[in-house]
Amino acid sequence: MAIRYCEESRSFQLDTKASSYVIGVVDAEGFVGHAYFGKKLGADDVTYLMRTGENPFTPETNARDRLSFLDSFPMEYPCGGVGDFRESAIVVRSSDGHRGLQLTYDSHQIFKGKKPLEGLPATWGSEEDTETLELVLVDKALSLKAILSYSIFEGIDAVVRSVKLINESQQPVLIDRIMSASMDMDNREYDKILLHGSWARERRIDRTPVNYGIQGMSSIRGEEGHQNHPFMALLDKTATEDAGDVYGINLIYSGNFLTQTDRSQFDSVRLMTGINPEGFCWKLNPGESFQSPEAVLVYSAEGLNGMSHAFHDLYREHLIRGEYRNKKRPILINNWEATYFNFNTEKLLDIARQASQLGIEMLVMDDGWFGNRFDDNRALGDWFVNEEKLQGGLRYLVDEVNKLGMKFGIWLEPEMISPDSDLYRAHPDWAIQIPGRTAGLARNQYVLDMSRTEIQDYIFDLISKVLRSANIEYVKWDMNRPLADIGSYALTAECQGELYHRYVLGVYRLQERLVTEFPHLLLENCSGGGARFDAGMLYYSPQIWCSDDTDAIERLSIQEGTALIYPLSAMGAHVSDCPNHTVGRTTPFETRGYVALAGTFGYELDVTKIPEEDRNMIPQQVAMYHKYNDLVRTGDYYRIASYQQNHMYDCYMVVAKDRSEALVTFIQVMGRANAHSRRILLKGLCPDKTYRIEGEERTYLGSTLMQAGLLVGNLWGDYKGKLIHIVEA
Repeated sequence: MAIRYCEESRSFQLDTKASSYVIGVVDAEGFVGHAYFGKKLGADDVTYLMRTGENPFTPETNARDRLSFLDSFPMEYPCGGVGDFRESAIVVRSSDGHRGLQLTYDSHQIFKGKKPLEGLPATWGSEEDTETLELVLVDKALSLKAILSYSIFEGIDAVVRSVKLINESQQPVLIDRIMSASMDMDNREYDKILLHGSWARERRIDRTPVNYGIQGMSSIRGEEGHQNHPFMALLDKTATEDAGDVYGINLIYSGNFLTQTDRSQFDSVRLMTGINPEGFCWKLNPGESFQSPEAVLVYSAEGLNGMSHAFHDLYREHLIRGEYRNKKRPILINNWEATYFNFNTEKLLDIARQASQLGIEMLVMDDGWFGNRFDDNRALGDWFVNEEKLQGGLRYLVDEVNKLGMKFGIWLEPEMISPDSDLYRAHPDWAIQIPGRTAGLARNQYVLDMSRTEIQDYIFDLISKVLRSANIEYVKWDMNRPLADIGSYALTAECQGELYHRYVLGVYRLQERLVTEFPHLLLENCSGGGARFDAGMLYYSPQIWCSDDTDAIERLSIQEGTALIYPLSAMGAHVSDCPNHTVGRTTPFETRGYVALAGTFGYELDVTKIPEEDRNMIPQQVAMYHKYNDLVRTGDYYRIASYQQNHMYDCYMVVAKDRSEALVTFIQVMGRANAHSRRILLKGLCPDKTYRIEGEERTYLGSTLMQAGLLVGNLWGDYKGKLIHIVEA
């Protein structure tokens, strides 16, 4: 890990474990260009890759073709309005209404460690394992300064970028667009991978060619939503899970985003990500600054698995925080699918008594415990205990659960307000809305204007009183609708375009306050399932509910797409009841446990009502979790076979960092008639080490298991699974 500046070539080289990222400064004006991102380089100067020695040359050599230069040069941070006709990373309007910006090199600083981003989630690191480059660019005509920040981390092939814009003029400017990162590359007939979906089928992998023009993903829902995800990978057409060049980009942000690629007339590809400019306009007054979210860029020469490992390691080691960052999470049982709104103290204690005897470690009380909340049409915002349901009060319930040796958790939806609530009747202007229009309901609820600190403080005071009233050790933070009717009573007309982003900043402020004042709390974020499963949320909660679809077979595809970027330790995954409440499918209880093992592991059912055969299996699953979770939580994840692609079976494995053990999960979705066993080639083992399969006598070299493979026989029936534990002999 090192960042070097070469005065002679006016270039910066950022070296990670196995990659190099090179930036060059050209021309007397100081245009900043992208020269290289790929396999690690030596000390040679590669700024010739920016092609300034060929037509149209640079403006100081060929001023008559300045626009041709601007429209073809591989810009490190392209500006709008001056002649680069590709997609801009930044667009501003001056006080006289003109759009035009040209940021050029002014100075730089290289230092150990990394600065935090004020009000935003961000990666973190120490002076021992992190190094940062700050490039200072200026537009002298507007007196604007942009600080492009780049950080790298010991042992991880990732470059983390962000932008800070500072207004040093005497006039305000309007920011219409500000991306967190942009990178120009030569096209090599790349494919792209995007993650799409909908409620209950989030983050499905979609691989297609990079064509001419603009392609990508975006959201204007106030969150990334179930439908799209702030991620893109560009990869060689021949790239596989284990070989080939892959470039991944992911935004550490929980609001509207834009991630796209633009293939130009000269077959260059511009990859960028940042806040979605639709509905965004930020007034930057003299002396003020605007900080963009962070973007993570990853390069892998070892296919998609190599990319995933870089994202996983970065997020586990330099994004997730708190007591549970490297800690086994308690096995919980949630009452939502068990009871929905139909519960009281005694019902919850019945579940807890049975669960505690089976080894389950935490009871989570979901929606319906507060206000007049007997269904999902009322009471959001009224965060006080409904003692008609919880006879004896919350403290009594929690104490009784604790006496059983179990922890207690609670569900909250702090960002929402119901029209039928005491809070709305007292403060109807606290809901996001456009005056004079009838605001749209979703799930019969509105969204609180979290851009306003008085609303943040009011809600925090209510929920903190609840959390302090009893020994509550877990919170599930939900958000069950997108933002619409974008209007705030607290913002002036010229600042209404700031609401989307200020809303996200308000949510971040609330969650930061929560984890600061309750440092031992395990926070799990959720948004109608997986609509806000993003890197921004991981900064506050070490785990996120992956999807409301808990069907084991559907989860194979959902968890595969999620694990493309995010570590298994972050994926909320439960064993649920059958027939499954979303798709009506019945799968073996054993298989449901195997699939939930690739996540935080818990239960979403009424343990007092399930078949005795299934209930008797829970202690075995609890033991399975405790045996394998350290490996699953910390190891390297490899995809072997994808049910989403082959429609027959799924297979993945996790390998310990020291290569001493591995766990293979094999799920046979569809049984086959008159078929031979499947040959499974393992991954990530040490070729020269000797291994054995737990329960068997014979041994194998790691090279044998990876190159010759294992035979997995047909299992009897559909939806069957098998675990294969491999240990060093």
